[in-house]
Amino acid sequence: MRIFSPLYRRVMNWSRHPRAPWFLAGLSFAESSFFPIPPDVMLAPMALARPDRAWRLALITTLASVAGGLLGYAIGQFAFDLVQPWLEARPRYWQAYQQAVDWFGRYGFWAVFVAGFSPIPYKVFTIAAGVLSMALLPFALASLIGRGARFFLVAALMRLGGARMEAALHRHVDRLGWAVVAAVALALLIVQR
Repeated sequence: MRIFSPLYRRVMNWSRHPRAPWFLAGLSFAESSFFPIPPDVMLAPMALARPDRAWRLALITTLASVAGGLLGYAIGQFAFDLVQPWLEARPRYWQAYQQAVDWFGRYGFWAVFVAGFSPIPYKVFTIAAGVLSMALLPFALASLIGRGARFFLVAALMRLGGARMEAALHRHVDRLGWAVVAAVALALLIVQR
């Protein structure tokens, strides 16, 4: 069943849209403080569609993400009482928040760096940094380095792959899509045991 091929073509068309960098910046900003979808899902196809702009797109993503992280920090610093019930109602985010608090106690700067680079929910760490009143300059620096490393790595991989990678993805996108669906289903089964 070819469900993913038409979606792939649509995403690649959207990624070439003149306003796509603005959408990428908006998604990057929102993801760092409250939105669940990571900007990699836009950055990768945009860098793949326009390899000549990959570095610029990674920079936009990084700067918008750090700005969003500062909003997350402010939420933690000034409005955590409003956010806490929402976090507690979502076990995955509440556990991540508790882990973030624990990591801040142990690792400080490095906790933000790791959260910025890895698939750990970065927004939870930005809010926790604000709650714990982490010094703002080290927070911003760790965010800039961690997020920058992640997004420039994604851009580099897409730039290196270029047109050949786009063609290969187009040929195999349905198989890859179903493999991802199967992996997510398997992961959910394992986690729920």
